[in-house]
Amino acid sequence: MDYNRDDYNKGGLYAFVGTVAFCLIFFVYISFIHPGIDLKEVQEAGPAGAAPVMAAAVDPDVSKIAKPWVENADMVAHGKIVFKNNCAVCHGDTGLGDGVAGKALVPPPRNFVEGKWRYSGTSDGLFHTLQVGSPGTSMVAWTGIPVVDRWAVVQFIRSITKNKIADDPAKLEAFAKTAK
Repeated sequence: MDYNRDDYNKGGLYAFVGTVAFCLIFFVYISFIHPGIDLKEVQEAGPAGAAPVMAAAVDPDVSKIAKPWVENADMVAHGKIVFKNNCAVCHGDTGLGDGVAGKALVPPPRNFVEGKWRYSGTSDGLFHTLQVGSPGTSMVAWTGIPVVDRWAVVQFIRSITKNKIADDPAKLEAFAKTAK
């Protein structure tokens, strides 16, 4: 049997040539014609008549704070950002234990606002939990987060809780010097 090879897979050749032509035209359009994307921060509209509010929170520089375990507004602001990036998936954005991933965990994540502490609600107790985790739960050790960021998370949690347990300053100072 003899086949006519003149028409063999011309459809595939046309598809290939068409795809290459489309890609070249698209590349030229994106590179030379398209005006680009404005990467300025998006502003959210505030209340009527108010100035627009920036969408992204300003993250203060906490690297120069000598004692990150001492209550500090900058540490709380930084802790809120670290919490949102690392903890909110389980504990929720507001610390109510209602995060997306937390809904599937048994036992459920801690509700920080309510503040029913398993170990201790003191600053050193919360830091210790971040350092070693919580056995029998899904709470793992967060030693991959820098120490100053863990102290910031502790300060943020203490700022949102209704059950704030008083710290012993001398004990906290001694603990903080050994915390790694």
